[in-house]
Amino acid sequence: MNLSIYFKKFFGNSQSSGIILIFCVLISLLIANSAAADGFQNILDKEIGTHFFHLNYSVSTWINDGLMAIFFLLVGLEIKREMVEGELSSFKNASLPILAAVGGMLVPAVIFTIFNSGTEYSNGWGIPMATDIAFSLAIISMLGSKIPNSIKIFLAALAIVDDLGAILVIAIFYTDQIHWMYLLLSLGVTVLLFLLNFLKVTKLIFYIIPGLFLWNFLHHSGIHATIAGVLLAFSIPTNVSNVKISPLEKLEHQLHLPVSFFIMPIFALANTNITFNSSMVEGLTSTLGLGIILGLILGKLVGINLFSFIAIKLKISSLPQNSSWFQMLGVGLLAGIGFTMSIFIALLSFKDQIEIQDEAKFAILIASFLAAILGYIILNISSKKQIEISD
Repeated sequence: MNLSIYFKKFFGNSQSSGIILIFCVLISLLIANSAAADGFQNILDKEIGTHFFHLNYSVSTWINDGLMAIFFLLVGLEIKREMVEGELSSFKNASLPILAAVGGMLVPAVIFTIFNSGTEYSNGWGIPMATDIAFSLAIISMLGSKIPNSIKIFLAALAIVDDLGAILVIAIFYTDQIHWMYLLLSLGVTVLLFLLNFLKVTKLIFYIIPGLFLWNFLHHSGIHATIAGVLLAFSIPTNVSNVKISPLEKLEHQLHLPVSFFIMPIFALANTNITFNSSMVEGLTSTLGLGIILGLILGKLVGINLFSFIAIKLKISSLPQNSSWFQMLGVGLLAGIGFTMSIFIALLSFKDQIEIQDEAKFAILIASFLAAILGYIILNISSKKQIEISD
């Protein structure tokens, strides 16, 4: 099936916004290692909002939990549309990114544990499990039409499942306390959203307002609030007809530009402000650094492709349309861009241990950089090979 026009538009925007994203990463690193570092951090730590409904958070929280929930909303909308009428509409296609994501979480955790079992770093096993959906999609989008659309959708679906898995890991293993009342309220709002869908309510406002409450309740429950974006996305009505624009398509259209050219760059600017010190470099050769780097690069590569290979051999799944195993290797590497979610888990793993946190951050940055470069190179080479074969 053809890729939906909305997914094409998303990746078309991301191709140009990817350059802006990388530029913001460089600017953030420069600021963090300059005299402006403290001032910039103060801005990120500044609390804004209202105490009404307990909506008073730091700027960084609004960015990572608020704006990124909108990003997850957009990608969730795209995934739902592909499940209804696109590349993920068959069980064989839809099952592959789910199983691949499971492998991409388990193998990195095992590699990290092999290096760090019984050490002071053992609690960080969840660090290399995460894929940074924003950066991984930005990198693959920079390849444009060189890569089959099915591969892009596979990575997007895999990254979403991976991030949902990371959110569950955080909720179960790294959250000090679950606030069950807020969690039950979140469940109630989710049921309401899907009931609205069942009743064929089409006005977006009737979904957006409960969605805001869902975000707030989830945030207070102790679970990462970005999951609200995915839950909201899957409740928005769509259709298989191209005659009439569905509410889902309408919302997609409204979100593309702000997500690509505002939310993702702001996200990069706020989350790459890592101040370098000598202990970070030394930490790369420690069991912590090796566990993170090998977990994100080798673990993701092996886990995703091994589980994909098994699923395809057992005829549970099939390769993305017009793709190759060589391209799957490239996707496996891009999934090793852990970055923000990995850093978030590192902060939870080593609370009040600033030096260990810094070492983990630097290892994540190096691993994510290498994964991005290697993944881009592999996918770029694969596109040239396909051109040669077609010629």
